[in-house]
This record gives sequence, C-alpha cells and structure tokens, in this order.
Amino acid sequence: MAGTNTAKENTKAIPLAPAVILVRPQLGQNIGMCARAMLNCAVTELRIVKPRDGWPNPDATAAASGAIALLENAKIYETTAEAVADLEFVVATTARERGVVKDIYTAEAAAKEIRARNVNTQKCGIMFGPERTGLESDDVALASAIVNIPLNPGFSSLNLAQAVLLTCYAWLNADNPFREEQVVPDLGDTAPATKGDVENLMKHLEDDLDTGGFFRSPEQRPTILRNIGNFFHRSGMTQQDVRTMHGIFSCLTGKRMRK
Repeated sequence: MAGTNTAKENTKAIPLAPAVILVRPQLGQNIGMCARAMLNCAVTELRIVKPRDGWPNPDATAAASGAIALLENAKIYETTAEAVADLEFVVATTARERGVVKDIYTAEAAAKEIRARNVNTQKCGIMFGPERTGLESDDVALASAIVNIPLNPGFSSLNLAQAVLLTCYAWLNADNPFREEQVVPDLGDTAPATKGDVENLMKHLEDDLDTGGFFRSPEQRPTILRNIGNFFHRSGMTQQDVRTMHGIFSCLTGKRMRK
C-alpha cells in the first residue's frame, strides 16, 4: 500500500520506542525493508549485529524506500551481547522451542508489556535472527522473554521484514497516536434519517405488503416486519435513502410517492 501523507509526516520515534536488533542479517535488501517497516510504525532505532555482507550496504539503501535515515543512524555491533547491553527488557522473536525457561508472549502481549515498561522509562528492544536459521540459543538466552507469532501451522514462515512489521505494528497499535478515533461519514447534501423517517418508510412498505398479499399468515407478520425494521434501522439510512426507497415502493405498486 503506497503513499505518505506529508501533512501528517512524523519521522521522529515515539518516546521510548523499542530498538530493533537484527542479529547477523544476510541480505542488504532485507535490512532495507526492515527499516521501511520500522518507520511505518514510528520505530527508528536500528541495531545490527555482524551483517553478513558488511556495512554500509547499497542494497539496503535501495530497498529502504525513503527510510534512509534509519540506515544512516544504524548502530553496528560485533556481538548480540553488546547490542543489548544497555537495554532493560528484550524480547526475542522465535518459533522454535529451545529448552529455555522464559515467558512466551504473542506480539500483542509483548507490545503491552513494553508499553507498561515505557511508563517507568525502561529501554526495551525486539530481537530478530538471520533469515535462514533464526536466532541461536545463545542469542535467545540474552532475552528477557520470547515472542511467538501464531500463524497457520501449515505455512508459518515469515520473511524478516514481515516479522519486524508485525511486531512493530503491535507495539504501535497498543497506543497508536496516529489512529483516527472517529470515522465521520461524508453524507454530501443529505443528512441522517431520523427514526421517525424510517418508521414512516416501514409503514409505507407494510401497507404495500398488505395490499400485495405478502403475509401468508397473521402469525408470521410481526416477525417479518420486525426483521425488516431491524435491517432498515441498522443500515444507517440518510434522508435521501428514505426518499429513494419511498419512490421505489411507489413505482413498484403504481402509487404516487408519499410526502
């Protein structure tokens, strides 16, 4: 999905956004796509442990699609221990059981935990392993907890950028400052129909159904009318919608449209 609203552009991180730690990433393109996913979610601190193809990497820049500043400010480390040394809470993304005793979170639960720690100004991070093998046991041992993303067990493989996007979005959405809190419908030149408007429309329809012999028994009449009324009342009709339906009913029965 393309597009950036420059009127709302904000490339600064939300305070205490988690650091993203890429451990021994292999392809520059994947690092660039991770940077793009991070910036989508206002996460801007990228830490890279021993990238296979060296650093800087022109392939990463080409794939970042505008998130160049994240790459330029990325911190490079020789070991995972060095990359997480100043962090107080780190979650490791892995789908494999490793025989270690750690809390296991979903991405949403990890996001809430990080948000809760943000209140106490704790520095947090999310750790991701190499594309082919994932994190090694020694890397996971350095984490405070594990993040597991439950997916289709028949096809649960994620590429690196997808994993970064899912976890960063979960963190952003835990308290998203960019969310539109209220959807305001564009009604054009009309206005919402009142309940009286809808009830008048229902009376018009009821009369026409009676005339046409729609109700086969008196017993079914209340239930059918209630179901039709529920449909009209929950549909969010406008005044123009009501006028249009009056016109349709009148046309079908050969009557003049009611005022």
